[in-house]
Amino acid sequence: MMTKIKVQPLLVNYKTLEEFKRFKEYGNQELAMFEDLESNIVENDSESPFFGIYFGNALVARMSLYRVSKKYDYYFTPPQDYLELWKLEVLPDYRNQGYGKALVDFAKSFKLPIKTNPRINSHGFWERMDFHKAHYEVERDRGENPLIWLPSGVEERDISE
Repeated sequence: MMTKIKVQPLLVNYKTLEEFKRFKEYGNQELAMFEDLESNIVENDSESPFFGIYFGNALVARMSLYRVSKKYDYYFTPPQDYLELWKLEVLPDYRNQGYGKALVDFAKSFKLPIKTNPRINSHGFWERMDFHKAHYEVERDRGENPLIWLPSGVEERDISE
């Protein structure tokens, strides 16, 4: 019997941050959250930008999702708020079981354009999720190679015009 995959917001607490250490993409963002928690800048159980999926009591998949204001939008026409999806990761033993797709579908449910910077060797996954390369060339100067997803009715910006 297949159980329904449930995406949920992750809280900033010691348990969540301990679970994050199992993910390869563990880095500055998580360390900053840990330091904020230790110095009481954030309360235990405050909301984080992370969403995840549990299998039993174990966090097996996660992503970071930020809403970016349209004043910083270089990707879409007309400029609008969009979501930046980072750090999507499924632990190796849980890959190819729909967890990554469930996270992406959750992000798409906000009906905003989405931008992501995929990890090496993950382009096939993003293509299956209907993401494509952004036309915006200037981003390459920032060391990015963004992929984007557009809800219906939104066009990407083409700077060659």
